[in-house]
Amino acid sequence: MKINLGNLKNLAHEVDAAPAGWFKKWFDSSFYHQLYAHRSQKEAADFINELLDKLQPEPAARMLDLGCGAGRHAKFLASKGFSVTGLDLAGSSIQAARQYETTNLQFYRHDMRVPFGASYFDYVFNFFTSFGYFDTDAENHDVIRNIANTLKPGGILVMDYLNVAYSEAHLVPREEKEIDGVAYHISRHADEKHFYKKIVIDNLQADGPFEYTERVAKLSLNDFQVLFEVHGLILLTVFGDYQLNDYDVATSPRLILHAQKKTK
Repeated sequence: MKINLGNLKNLAHEVDAAPAGWFKKWFDSSFYHQLYAHRSQKEAADFINELLDKLQPEPAARMLDLGCGAGRHAKFLASKGFSVTGLDLAGSSIQAARQYETTNLQFYRHDMRVPFGASYFDYVFNFFTSFGYFDTDAENHDVIRNIANTLKPGGILVMDYLNVAYSEAHLVPREEKEIDGVAYHISRHADEKHFYKKIVIDNLQADGPFEYTERVAKLSLNDFQVLFEVHGLILLTVFGDYQLNDYDVATSPRLILHAQKKTK
């Protein structure tokens, strides 16, 4: 039995009307899933446990995992008894995630730039730098506006982003990986506004394309403060890693933002 999604809008027909981007093809490719298949289930579970201990959500809380991928965070949240919805643009990720669906866990293909309901969720989670991919500032504002709209007054957003200064200092220019006979040649660089990861794939057994470039915006704490303020979100706390230690701009690997929707 599906949970009642209330006023979570059914806007699936608008998913492909949103502007295209590099992420639409890459996140839906078999190569993406192969390259990132190593992502740790234990890391996700440990992080969720730390968050739940900090946030102390009510047992009946409704939670949204926005940019849920194949569902590693969402399924762990649901295992704690919360009502959880996962949204992601990549159809292949949603298809994989749906094997975990239960009465309190559902997954839907959706573009976060398109509205997804009003005053429905108590918590919105955006994990593992699932933001900052878009071409324009207006698209960033669209996403934060949609998050604010879908939260109930007083609802909580946790956004897990890279820390720009740390990422710049620890950038690995080149990397080679071979997975099940497929060679991945990875190069990284940055300019003033973005980080780039170019992935060139050697696989004679598959159809192309065989080259993709990831691009993530260099968004600072101040950038997020401005975005949140414009859309009625109050920044409460900033953490610097998955153990929820204090944020340090030079040494923290992550920028984890804990914000609340204004009640008036």
